[in-house]
Amino acid sequence: MNNSAKIGSESMHSAILRNTVACVIQRSGRFLMVEEDRGDTQTVFNQPAGHIEPGEGPLAAVLREVQEETAWQVTLTGYLGLYVFHTPEGLTFHSHGFIATPDVMLSSPIDSDITATHWLTLDDISALGAAGRLRSPLVLERIENAISGRCYPLAVIHE
Repeated sequence: MNNSAKIGSESMHSAILRNTVACVIQRSGRFLMVEEDRGDTQTVFNQPAGHIEPGEGPLAAVLREVQEETAWQVTLTGYLGLYVFHTPEGLTFHSHGFIATPDVMLSSPIDSDITATHWLTLDDISALGAAGRLRSPLVLERIENAISGRCYPLAVIHE
């Protein structure tokens, strides 16, 4: 293999992106959060979030993930934007952030890696962040953007 082919191949491998969605859901001054068991000594907290499946767009993915992780049906009300996150391990995530209002709590079971769901205040979530218990820095950033009104109409996404 010549060097240019090898370099191209390595570039293709390292360019794999993880496409995800996350949803900020607020009710009465509290935010719906999931507590996840990631196999560490402590659980971590996140918005309902997950990967976009093959053949699925971000709108369908976020509604599915919210229902799977929280058993809530929600109405999407805004798009926070695309958040690009690089992990210390060298992974790159493209995370679509959404805002939603809760509609109906279903009786369906939640994903097995979710240990609990919680309605938490911004102060509660900030304290979890200070203790290193948020899944990523994007958790608090998305909430702050939602509170500030920094969002876009859902129509900016063409599926």
